[in-house]
Amino acid sequence: MVKQYETTAAPRGEGAAAPRAVQEPSAKELKSRAWRSRRYRWDMKFSPYALLSPFFLFFLAFGLFPLLYTGWASMHRVSLTAPNDMEWVGFRNFTRLLEDEFFWNALKNTVTIGLISTVPQLLMALGIAHLLNYRLRGSWFFRVAALTPYATSVAAATLVFVLLYGRDYGMINWGLGQIGIDNIDWKNGDWTSQLAVSSIVIWRWTGYNALIYLAAMQSIPNDLYESAAIDGASRWQQFFHVTLPSLRPTILFTCVVSTIGATQLFGEPLLFNDGASPTGGSDHQFQTLGLYLYEQGWVNLHLGRASAIAWTMFLILLVVAAVNWAIARRLRRSEGRAR
Repeated sequence: MVKQYETTAAPRGEGAAAPRAVQEPSAKELKSRAWRSRRYRWDMKFSPYALLSPFFLFFLAFGLFPLLYTGWASMHRVSLTAPNDMEWVGFRNFTRLLEDEFFWNALKNTVTIGLISTVPQLLMALGIAHLLNYRLRGSWFFRVAALTPYATSVAAATLVFVLLYGRDYGMINWGLGQIGIDNIDWKNGDWTSQLAVSSIVIWRWTGYNALIYLAAMQSIPNDLYESAAIDGASRWQQFFHVTLPSLRPTILFTCVVSTIGATQLFGEPLLFNDGASPTGGSDHQFQTLGLYLYEQGWVNLHLGRASAIAWTMFLILLVVAAVNWAIARRLRRSEGRAR
């Protein structure tokens, strides 16, 4: 039943407003409003999780499950040809790595190549970013050019460097010959092969890190530079006393990311070797942990050993992450005390 109420605020007469009828909402309309309100609350509560669910589903399928399965396989003796036939061996695959000279050689090569490639790479990236931070004509062109090596295929870049480092007809040996230096066998030497592989990594990732540094530099307030200039600081002094302290979190981030990339280095040393062999040279002189994992799992078919190597690399990265967290926490504390 619909009830009607008449307004009697004003007397009837010429120019008086007609009474208005106010209807109470029906039970069906009240139920519809309650449903819309409930649906709105559900939407506000669960929509973020629904939007994030594809990431978590893919992470579970292609991230967490392979990680856990690899950890389970590392506890077994299992062949790649029969992955379902597992024999429990406990931590034998891990203890065997401690006795394996090839594993320690791969770990040493990974650390050496990582240092040779990371330190010059970040220093050069910092210098390039400092130059691009100034107002240059056509700065967009230099920024795109700096990012071009990163967009280049690993296979294409490595094959070009293989030609450059050729022993008999390589352009680098030709240039060295012009100044009286004999041809260098880059692939078969210990340090020379690692320098060659490191140069590929440096060429590919310097521009990428330079743009990260450039973005961080452009977020530094100009007031700091103006105050330093008023105090008589030169550009070099402004760089060391204003730019570098402001870039400490970014530099720490690039160091960690570069360390992770160096630990997982695979494509460059694989393609640099003759026949794309995972041995890392005739004497394993530039075999990294990634190549050693591939050799054990897909060449020797020892899936359990390869899984143990993968988990060892994962533990190394956890140590790197813990060091990063400790350093970042210490930097935040020092900045808080300075303020």
